[in-house]
Amino acid sequence: MALTYTWSIPAVESSTATGGITTIHWVCTGVDGDHSSINYGTVGCTPDPSASDFIAYANVTEANAIAWAQGALDKDSIEANIKVDVENQKAPTSASGQPWAA
Repeated sequence: MALTYTWSIPAVESSTATGGITTIHWVCTGVDGDHSSINYGTVGCTPDPSASDFIAYANVTEANAIAWAQGALDKDSIEANIKVDVENQKAPTSASGQPWAA
């Protein structure tokens, strides 16, 4: 199977004074068959209500928030780290346990 990535936004925080989003909580999940890895974090935003491209909280879509988060992050690096983790799950390079208990 091929590794697929899904970006989602479980929550955002906003300023009641400006109506703009101030923090985006993001999650990136990579799945390849039975193997998966997740990376998550937050991105701070500085909304400017006077900007021509300002979108008020009530009108923000998840696609907007994903684009803003990805624009502030190194998306390729995040997905590359997930890929390494999934590949290590598929072909482990180390193991642990109790050989006498096997």
